[in-house]
Amino acid sequence: MRILDRYTEYLRSQKRFSGHTVAAYRNDLLQFAAHLWGDGEPAWREVSDREIREWMMFLMESGVSPRSVNRKLSSVKSFFRYLQREGLSDNPAATVRGPRTGKPLPAFVREEEINRLLDEHDFGEGFSGMRNRMIVEMLYGTGMRRAELIALRDEDVRLEEGVIRVTGKRNKQRQVPLFPELTASLREYLAVRAERFPEAEWLLVTDHGKQLYPSFVYRVVRKYLGLVTSLEKRSPHVLRHTFATHLLNRGADLNAIKEILGHANLTATQIYTHSTFEQLKKVYKQAHPRA
Repeated sequence: MRILDRYTEYLRSQKRFSGHTVAAYRNDLLQFAAHLWGDGEPAWREVSDREIREWMMFLMESGVSPRSVNRKLSSVKSFFRYLQREGLSDNPAATVRGPRTGKPLPAFVREEEINRLLDEHDFGEGFSGMRNRMIVEMLYGTGMRRAELIALRDEDVRLEEGVIRVTGKRNKQRQVPLFPELTASLREYLAVRAERFPEAEWLLVTDHGKQLYPSFVYRVVRKYLGLVTSLEKRSPHVLRHTFATHLLNRGADLNAIKEILGHANLTATQIYTHSTFEQLKKVYKQAHPRA
């Protein structure tokens, strides 16, 4: 293993990698060597691109995630680049590509959980409690982004028409419908806010009448979602995902969801079809007697 020792020393002294990173690279290479030669002496000059691809396939079939396979492949590629520079071997890893990792499916809160939060949980007394509820209810009821919520002014809301004007990315505006319960909540909130902050410049404000800010909204959403869901990710964007997923589950047209969310093209919206299908597969496995 003298070549491997020299390589790890190179990573440590010249590349200045941390001890943890050096150990990870070395372990990946030891694993690769064990796969090819067992307890025998490694013959690095004889490694082919086919053997690297076969090792990757072995890892995938053993249940190693595509992300982890790509990390291990990165270790192998780095090692063979080093050997090539030292004139010790060709680089059989140069043409090898790792598996696609794909985008993770969006996390969302189940219908019964969001209903329990809005129907049963107390958001607190007075203006603060009402405002906190409005943050959650607006994000879930319209699917808007956190920045879009923060930027709302009174003139963006037309309660009589049940419509809200949202300014999205690149200042592109869209009209989003408000369902009756949300309209009623907004009307009640605005009445209370007018008494406390008659000169407020923004639709939703802090306890001091100032514009909301990103971490404020994040903390409110994370706190209240934590009352009903065990999801690790409990951000405002999860409520946007939840809005879209629930609409799709109840038969809404994908193009309509695209317009409401303010997506530039349908590709961005189609991720929710995958999320819905995964949910269907889960239900199927739980319910079908032979699944």
